[in-house]
Amino acid sequence: MGSVKVTACCRQLFLPHARALALTTKMASSGNIICSLRRNLSSSSRLRSSMPAWVIDEYGNNGVLRFTEDATAPSVNSASEVLIQVHAASLNPLDISMRRGYGSNLLKLRRDPVSLGQNGGEFPIILGRDVSGVVLDCGSGVTHFKPGDEVWAAIPPWKQGSLAEMVNLTEYEVSHKPRSLSHREAASIPYVAATALSALVNAGGLCRDNCTNKRVLITGASGGVGTFSIQLLKAWGAHVTVTCSHNAEGLVRGLGADEVVDYTAGDVATELGLMEKFDVILDNVGGDSEQWALGLLKSWSGAKYVTLVTPFLLNIDSMGLLEGAVHSGLNLHQKAITNMCNGVFYRWGFYAPDGPALDEVSQLVDAGKILPVVEDTFLFSQVPLAFQKVERGHARGKTVVTVAQEEEGTGVTEEEGETSDTPEQVREEVRSKSGLTV
Repeated sequence: MGSVKVTACCRQLFLPHARALALTTKMASSGNIICSLRRNLSSSSRLRSSMPAWVIDEYGNNGVLRFTEDATAPSVNSASEVLIQVHAASLNPLDISMRRGYGSNLLKLRRDPVSLGQNGGEFPIILGRDVSGVVLDCGSGVTHFKPGDEVWAAIPPWKQGSLAEMVNLTEYEVSHKPRSLSHREAASIPYVAATALSALVNAGGLCRDNCTNKRVLITGASGGVGTFSIQLLKAWGAHVTVTCSHNAEGLVRGLGADEVVDYTAGDVATELGLMEKFDVILDNVGGDSEQWALGLLKSWSGAKYVTLVTPFLLNIDSMGLLEGAVHSGLNLHQKAITNMCNGVFYRWGFYAPDGPALDEVSQLVDAGKILPVVEDTFLFSQVPLAFQKVERGHARGKTVVTVAQEEEGTGVTEEEGETSDTPEQVREEVRSKSGLTV
């Protein structure tokens, strides 16, 4: 996808006595003790050494989540870094998996290359891959952002996450937040957008210039990645067929799905087999679906099967870095060759954070082409409950955590001008069909 970077904002030079930013963050520990925090932050990044956050000190179930006010606070340490005050975060199935230790071998090595063979050195870990917030400080080489900018981002899995007061990212991982969305709404999009774009564009070969009338099948379409992919593909002109349960049909049709197959109503493979074959399949389910889905692709026409359920990190976790990587590579190579002989391409899709790609998503959001789908919202004091909600599965959109108190009027202000009525009209239509907050 051709990414168009937002016009650069020139960062102003600060005086030694730079203006202070007032941060008021509503916190609560697992014992429901709520405190109001107010901090003075200078442009020189000489911030306090600790901050409130939810951390894990070991891998396991929900009981390993721990609230602390003494998590190490990030600061700007290189020219390309951007320090963000977190206003809202959201949870994804990846957070549940990472809490259990999924990908820990490779991620620990990525965090600290000298940690190979060591146990426990990665803790404490802050989870949360989505962030929407406000820039507090920037490195000297940052040209696209300045303190006070409202931004959003998908956080790489090896970096400390957004279930904290602040997060530190590079300029290339950050994008300006859509002006039409609140922080709560915006936090529901970055991770699923990054995952969907990586799968559909990098692995699936689709883009806005070649998608018209392409037939795309999305399995497991009612979750975050599925609901985003439906909207993106429809904005690009594709014909979209999805599988989901019957109680999610209103949601996916409201987002634009052309055909919906209820996987609980019968043999989904047989029903899909009666349809015209597909150019691209995005598989969010994995398991047995791979066995029947590949036969639904158009042979010898460049059709691609892309699965987001891969054994790569699981193999590295169980076999070790070298053996797991080699085993995964051989497995992918064998499947790719086998299916290429049948006239279709077999690909793995991965989560790949990309700030410039989010710039283009932001434009689609502000144009009313893509809407946030928020199933549930939790306070920062309720993070364990939010994890329980995501862990139950059968998502109908995203689960959001509000970290900072959001003032009325967040989004487009009077000075910034008014947005079109179209996004609100579409949101109301989808809301009425699905019963969700859209």
